[in-house]
Formats: sequence, structure tokens, C-alpha cells
Amino acid sequence: MHFSFPDGNDVRINCYDSAELLREVGQRLTADKGFAIATINVDHLQRLAEDGAFRRAYAAHDLVCADGNPIVWLSRIAGRPVRLAPGSDLVLPLAARAAALDLPVALIGSSDESLALAAERMRTAVPGLRIALTHAPGFPFDPEGAEAAQIIARIRETGARLCFLALGAPRQERFAIHARDALKNVGFASIGAGLDFLSGHQRRAPRLVRRIKMEWAWRMLSNPRRLFMRYARGFTILPGHIRQARAIRARDRQTGR
Repeated sequence: MHFSFPDGNDVRINCYDSAELLREVGQRLTADKGFAIATINVDHLQRLAEDGAFRRAYAAHDLVCADGNPIVWLSRIAGRPVRLAPGSDLVLPLAARAAALDLPVALIGSSDESLALAAERMRTAVPGLRIALTHAPGFPFDPEGAEAAQIIARIRETGARLCFLALGAPRQERFAIHARDALKNVGFASIGAGLDFLSGHQRRAPRLVRRIKMEWAWRMLSNPRRLFMRYARGFTILPGHIRQARAIRARDRQTGR
């Protein structure tokens, strides 16, 4: 499944599900090969249409999976189905991959307090996990600026090989590519609110709400001032992407794919 943009910076979902993503991560960590993971959702799609720097960074990611049911539905319409792989659900499995290889990790996120709590809970959940670095950037954070260079230097000094980025889009995805290109052998996973969910600084939708595909509504109602317009803008772009998905399916049928 892919999403096309006029400037040619297309975004491709190349991991069918979380199991495939975790296999790829294990292979790349073992091979000492850097990578960047993005988890695409409707909010990202809306931002991608407006932000050229974000598009360029996203198109450069090595591993992209579907974080949001609308993305899964679009993939089915296109005839190239993928399964849901939310970034928040990937934190502990990714940490377990690093721990199994005895590779240290770094946490870059919203606040020192949240990172400390997340680190504690990750160590409890993943025995043997080594967290070599936690850092909460200042605001506003420039993903290619002076503080970004300092973070890259600290990752290099600590020897962290997998870095969790909980900075929000588009900062985390832009920093991921900047840092991956600078460090070469470090993996970067952009996981949004994943660390804040672990720390308890943000509450995730109950399991039942997630099961009935209504996590977006729960999140919006929990913080309507911040999220209502974001989701509203996201829904306005869906008709265009549905048309694009149908066109992909039609082309595949014509070519016998």
C-alpha cells in the first residue's frame, strides 16, 4: 500500500503487520544496520499533504506500518491489505528485541518525569533491558538544530542501538531520518504517545473501545480542545484517499497484479 503526493515523495507501507516489523528490526539490529520506523495514521496523512519537509522525511523511512484503522481500511479498498500495528503496542516488543541481543536503548520524549516512569516500567516488563539514555528536549525542538546534534552525540557516546522517539509528528520523524543518517548503526522508532502511555502521563483507550475500532473517538472526547479539529481535518482528506485506493486496485487488476 502506498500514498502518492505530487512532489514524488510517496509513502509506502512495507510491513504487513507487527510480526513482520519485529522480524525486520531483529535482522537489522543483528546486522548492525541503522533504520527508521514510522507508524502512519490519518493525522500524518493530513500533515503530509501540507508539509514538504515531513513528506521527504517520511518517504525516507525504512519501515512503515499502519497505525490507525482508517489506514487499514484504505489498504483493503486498494486490494493491498495490511494489519493494524499501533506504535504504542510496539514499544515493549521492540525493547524485548534489543534486550535479547543485549543492546542498550535510548528514550527521547516529552518530560524527564514521564521518561523516568516509562523507563522503570520498561525494565520491569523486559528483564535485562538496558536503558542507556533518557532525554526530554526543550521546546520548541528543532529536529535538525543544535539540540538535535547534541542528542545525536549523546546517543553515540552511550552506545544506544535502538532509540524510541516520543516527540510527536512531524518532529520525531524528521529527527529519526537526520539521526539515522548521522549514526548509521542505530534504529529509530517514532512511537508518538507510547512512552507517555507507559508512564501513565496519558491514558490510553480501554481495550473494549480499541476492539470496536473507536479509540479515535475516545481520544478526541478525552481532549476535544486539542484533538477535535485535528480529527476533523483528517476526515476531510479521506474521500480523496479512498479514490486513490480505488485507482490502485483498478490498476492492479489491469496489470494482473
